[in-house]
Amino acid sequence: MKRIRIKMNEQPAIERIENFSEVALGYTEEQAQTEAARCLRCPTQPCVSSCPVNVPIPGFITEILNNNYDKAYQLIAGENFLPAICGRVCPQEQQCEARCVKGVNAEPVAIGSLERFIGDWSLNQQHTVKASKSKHKVAVLGSGPAGLACAAELARVGIEVSVYEALHALGGVLRYGIPEFRLPKHVLDTEIDKLKRLGVKFYTNVLIGNSLTVEDLLQEGNEAIFVGSGAGLPRFLGIPGENLNGVYSANEYLTRVNLMNAGRFPSSPTPVKSGNEVIVVGGGNVALDVARVAKRLGAANVTIVYRRSMKELPARKEEIIHAQEEMINFKLLSQPIAVTGENSEVTGMECLSMELGEPDESGRRRPVAIENSNFILKADVVIVAVGQTPNPLFIKNTPELAVNKWGGIIVDQSTMSTSIDKVYAGGDAVTGAATVISAMGAGKRAAQSIVRRIM
Repeated sequence: MKRIRIKMNEQPAIERIENFSEVALGYTEEQAQTEAARCLRCPTQPCVSSCPVNVPIPGFITEILNNNYDKAYQLIAGENFLPAICGRVCPQEQQCEARCVKGVNAEPVAIGSLERFIGDWSLNQQHTVKASKSKHKVAVLGSGPAGLACAAELARVGIEVSVYEALHALGGVLRYGIPEFRLPKHVLDTEIDKLKRLGVKFYTNVLIGNSLTVEDLLQEGNEAIFVGSGAGLPRFLGIPGENLNGVYSANEYLTRVNLMNAGRFPSSPTPVKSGNEVIVVGGGNVALDVARVAKRLGAANVTIVYRRSMKELPARKEEIIHAQEEMINFKLLSQPIAVTGENSEVTGMECLSMELGEPDESGRRRPVAIENSNFILKADVVIVAVGQTPNPLFIKNTPELAVNKWGGIIVDQSTMSTSIDKVYAGGDAVTGAATVISAMGAGKRAAQSIVRRIM
């Protein structure tokens, strides 16, 4: 029986498309114990080395088996202060679970589900976190995953940390980019409250580069600055018709719904066009999030248009399965070439059929257009989810900061230091849109570099 992985309970698809409540319901204590018993606790621990923040995975799983949930939490929190978040949104199947020795002859241990179990257990606990206070001060720009991880690592050694957030609510992409049905906002708020109890100070509605500059922060006595401003600038397709009413970037669409409650318009002042026939362009997790949100807002048909096949789809397998269960359509091997419209409103999308050629530099087979294969898909809303790049505002107002050709901040990967003395950076502001856990890993490495420098 220990060869069989315990599947987490979920809301039935027919019910969940009518609400924004969380889809995955978490493990019961009995399920967590049963799944934890599958761990081999092997001495090489490849799962740990493949975790971007090096959580001691066999150790915390052993403590679950011992019914010592507080110890399990302490082991996780020693490396990752946000387990209830990471247990929900990290791509464990590509990282720790991909290296699980159990997975050689059976399904890998459900490490992410067990981390979530402990994270959820910790949400109802009032953990006392003590740190000896120092006289050192550091500013963190952005309250997304990179900024939160950096702040936690600094505060736990007693550094006075101030986090500056441009928006009116904390969390960065964790709040505006990830739907409630994948990451409930009360979970995010509770995890941030832990940082507040650790002594981290948060300031919202502060646009660094405008309200405050790097020079201002250094003059205020901060000995270092971490830039975790994320990737908030959407990419578009550059095709005719993208200026029609009813075309959104995924960033705008999700922000309107997740941060500004557009799904409850007119009770909430921010509207969004829900649409009846919705097309989402892209194949990543963001595209699937957008499609599933559109379904919950009442769209009769939601279609994901992707230029490669299902095999190359970059989204998490779990998210693809959830989308299919929720009757999201997949129009694969299709390349948009124009958005069609009448009277300035979207009416559809013109596409070309594709076939797969030789692999490109990413290792995926390159999509090649089939001549004279044009076709039209009906739509009244089109949402473009083909990636984001770092927001240029901070970079524009900090001209001495070295960036690459697409606007990512250039850093020394070993220390996360930038071209400006005392300024460090990490997360999507450096890499472009990536995973939550990779951003946290970068924030943690930067904090360790800052600690070595100033303490």
